Amino acid sequence: MDRGWLSALADLVLPRTCAGCGRPASPLCGSCAALLARPRPAAPRRFPDGFPPTAAAGAYRGTVRPAVVEFKERGRAELAVPLGAALALAVAAVVAAVPGPWRGPVLLVPVPSSAAALRARGRDHVRELAGRAVRELCAAGLPAAQAPLLRRRGRVRDSAGLPAAQRRANLAGSFVLARRPAAPEGLLVLVDDVVTSGATLAEAASVLAAAVPDGGPPVLGAVVAATPRTPPRVPLPGVVAVNGSGREGVR
Repeated sequence: MDRGWLSALADLVLPRTCAGCGRPASPLCGSCAALLARPRPAAPRRFPDGFPPTAAAGAYRGTVRPAVVEFKERGRAELAVPLGAALALAVAAVVAAVPGPWRGPVLLVPVPSSAAALRARGRDHVRELAGRAVRELCAAGLPAAQAPLLRRRGRVRDSAGLPAAQRRANLAGSFVLARRPAAPEGLLVLVDDVVTSGATLAEAASVLAAAVPDGGPPVLGAVVAATPRTPPRVPLPGVVAVNGSGREGVR
């Protein structure tokens, strides 16, 4: 039986709901999808050394967070369509800020998952997002391709809950080139689902940047969502709340 018929029958028995807010809609309702259509610079709380210029389609909070988790951890593969479109918006935004011209297509380099994560999920969710984003970018007239230039090596413990400096130390040496990019091959854009501390993108970008010839374009980054910066509950002396640019203002 055709998979389209199977999906339609499944929806009759188990009606799909929005992965973000839980209302009847599949895979995302219009309101939740709109939260991923506002590309902006991603601003980790502390920029680690080597963090690339990065754009995020939305903030990793509210209904965006459960939508990403449903796709990443709970197997709702149909969310690759709206989340991949969001990633494409972020790619287009960060590329637009690069002074041109450059030669070749925009190359989306997925941040590789660990072997343990791949076994647990049974799939490479970042490569799924990158593939969908490539389709969206090409349809919009921006030549793009997926370039799996990185691979993981060694074992890395879970970084959840670690401070930014410890995250970077934990990831040190965990990415290596799967193949060296040809020169000139185009703009390299690292892509991932979420950026939190920026340690993963910084470590991956350092490996790619070392392979780019001198004078070549910078390595960029794009993600579906970024954990928002939040000001301290009690402002520090001489510092006001974080402004819209992600920078702290001084009294």
